[in-house]
Amino acid sequence: MNQTISSPHKIVGEISPPGDKSISHRAALLNSIANGTAKISNFCEGDDRTSMMGCLNSLGAEITEGKIDGEFIIQGNGLQGLSEPTNVLNAGNSGTTMRLVSGLLSAQKFYSVITGDDSLRFRPMKRITTPLNLMGAQVSGREKNAYAPLTFNPSNLKGIEYSMPVASAQLKSCLLIASLYAQGKTIINQPSNSRDHTERMLKSMGSNIQSEGLQISISSSELNCVDVHIPCDTSGSAFWLVAACCHSNAKIIIKNVGMNPTRTGVIEVLKMMGANLVVTNESVQGGEPVADIIASSSNLKGIEISGEIIPRVVDELPILALASCFADGKTTIKNAEELRVKESDRISATVDSLKKLSASITELPDGMEINGTGMLSGAKVDSHGDHRIAMTNGIAGLLADGETTIQNSEAANVSYPNFWKELSKIQKA
Repeated sequence: MNQTISSPHKIVGEISPPGDKSISHRAALLNSIANGTAKISNFCEGDDRTSMMGCLNSLGAEITEGKIDGEFIIQGNGLQGLSEPTNVLNAGNSGTTMRLVSGLLSAQKFYSVITGDDSLRFRPMKRITTPLNLMGAQVSGREKNAYAPLTFNPSNLKGIEYSMPVASAQLKSCLLIASLYAQGKTIINQPSNSRDHTERMLKSMGSNIQSEGLQISISSSELNCVDVHIPCDTSGSAFWLVAACCHSNAKIIIKNVGMNPTRTGVIEVLKMMGANLVVTNESVQGGEPVADIIASSSNLKGIEISGEIIPRVVDELPILALASCFADGKTTIKNAEELRVKESDRISATVDSLKKLSASITELPDGMEINGTGMLSGAKVDSHGDHRIAMTNGIAGLLADGETTIQNSEAANVSYPNFWKELSKIQKA
């Protein structure tokens, strides 16, 4: 499917991005192995939701749809209440599903296999299989446990102390979930901070978890179900923030955005670039801070994006690269090698797309360098089968002169099925 976009004279409106995918996945998985009943509202949309729910249902989780769209009722099975799946579990395109569910499977008393689509089967899994096997899991995968499909045999886990080689919320969450079943204490040392949704949720559910600086310790513990109202996805909101900041006549309001400090790196970077962002109506819902954001036309300046902030903006780097095209001066993105092992090689995919749109951009081994010209020219670009590249290209079409056609635009359905509808609404406002 193709989408053709052109730049309107004015961008104005109120946007409601889907529920946060990271929090949605954790709410579903952790409540499935807790005691009691939970209501999850504003659950994330798209193919990734289907992947996580499909895996949990295949494991015997009791999940039913609620009375309104995006609402689910989960009857917790307790830590030992899951059952052996009768077929191979399929994580689709969802790295979060693959890695979090793997932490769960590693501790079970039954045999299981999890796989994914062509892209996911070539994303790095040794980062989870190595520590899981150190904990006593019986997990194996292709090419010396480096890639899915992953196979799990029954095992008894023990707590370990482990220093993570990369700052990855998925790796950390995988180990925390496995540690709920392990004998003794598990200590995880992080190289730098990454998303802490799992820690927050585990704490609210009564687990024996403690955090101090970059170290997390956790012991085996039963969980109690908690109701969760999912805030709007911070990453999904970033596309509209950039659209408003880079257009010459724009104002967009986004309500109930997740403002978890481990997720607001994109807002921090945009403010460093001079973005006109106003944060208002701040509150806390289910342990997660939320707020409304008003974004308006801005005079951006180029900066360096590197170091400790990279793990907190890694998913937003493609859209930040687009913002850099409209910034005064040079923007350099470094230390972002992780982008090469996402749903696509996002460094190459971003550079390929923006170059076709006449951007002055150079690919680096660990990032990219962009010289802001303040303008792009419409062209034909491809999503590379990656939802974030598809949506970045869609926003580029809102900002570029002439028409921009995004090929294979259906890739956005993975995380944001209504993206093109929202974009069309903004385009015609």
